[in-house]
Amino acid sequence: MTGSEAHRAIEAVWRIEAARLIAGLARLVQDVGLAEELAQDALVIALEKWPDTGVPPNPGAWLMSTAKHRAIDQLRRNQRLERKQGELGRELEHARPVEIDVDTGPDFGDDLLRLVFTACHPVLSTEARVALALRVLCGLTTKEIARAFLVPEATIAQRIVRAKKTLAKKKIPFEAPSGDELAARLPSVLEVVYLVFNEGYTVTAGDDWMRTELCEDALRLGRIVAGLVPDEPEVHGLVALLEIQASRAAARVGPSGEPVLLLEQDRSRWDRLLIRRGLASLARVDELGGAPGPYALQAAIAACHARARTPGETDWARIAALYEALSEVSPSPVVELNRAVAVSMAFGPEHGLHLVDQLAAEGSLQGYHLLPSVRGDLLAKLGRRDEARVEFERAADLATNSRERTLLLERARSRA
Repeated sequence: MTGSEAHRAIEAVWRIEAARLIAGLARLVQDVGLAEELAQDALVIALEKWPDTGVPPNPGAWLMSTAKHRAIDQLRRNQRLERKQGELGRELEHARPVEIDVDTGPDFGDDLLRLVFTACHPVLSTEARVALALRVLCGLTTKEIARAFLVPEATIAQRIVRAKKTLAKKKIPFEAPSGDELAARLPSVLEVVYLVFNEGYTVTAGDDWMRTELCEDALRLGRIVAGLVPDEPEVHGLVALLEIQASRAAARVGPSGEPVLLLEQDRSRWDRLLIRRGLASLARVDELGGAPGPYALQAAIAACHARARTPGETDWARIAALYEALSEVSPSPVVELNRAVAVSMAFGPEHGLHLVDQLAAEGSLQGYHLLPSVRGDLLAKLGRRDEARVEFERAADLATNSRERTLLLERARSRA
């Protein structure tokens, strides 16, 4: 195996195993920051050894075993943890070798849930909770998290460092809450699941259009949370949204890995089982009653697409109305951009362009590549081809995903 091949393999393994590894280590050392450091140490050792030895048959088990040995070494050196050294050191040294896949281990779901709730503890700001959980759950880089939040990388890096220091200083236990505390911490957990799924559904940077393992982890975590709090409508709303969105995965990528946009997808490839599950979760939201929250509203929008067997059957007027309701309960410029698209489909591109121009003048989406992308599409529909080409080229310059950049440049050339 060449060095470059080994590094690509290690990167892929890390994406899959990061959450499992950190969650398992955090249960042992009761410190999320320390658990991540140990996991990163194991990754560094893998980068040194695997190019020569090859990727082991069970890379997750190898990383866990290596990280445990690092934990023993660090505990022995760290005077502050002297009281824990004997007990934890003996536990780690005499533990059975890790031979099973962590994904199928009986503690994995509990460990992952504890990790999410620990990272989302109320001693942290909402922004720090989400950033830290994205980091330790998915191994996302600060750049990828910053793209999700539309803020500078330095801001995210500071949030993560401060969050880990705060958890350690406050001696936050590694556990899942219950009762009133669970209800208070649930919204930030749902936001974590949502952003993890979105990062997998449309990768912000790199050569892949989707990272399906992130989608699967987010959906799985959402189902775990729904099982934990079955009477909370927004949990079911989020699960409904993720199920329906995930149903399109096979149709979203072409033979060469290129993106396939929603209206161009082969809907026979949509997973009808996931759609049925999503619609069932959405029905559960209605059963529980109350005003729909932002996830339930987004799920209702996704359901409109799922129920349409062809693009022409899509109820765009209802989608536009749902986006308007969403903008009232969860206002954001991205929601307004999506509403503009729905308005253009329901009532004509000129109406959508008016809304997009207002957003452009407001300036909050100045560096967001989908703003010029949407504007280019609307201009093309209005026959303003030269202007459309400029917008698609600007969108390509702003895009950080290579697949998406290629698509945008192709659209620019087609408008020449």
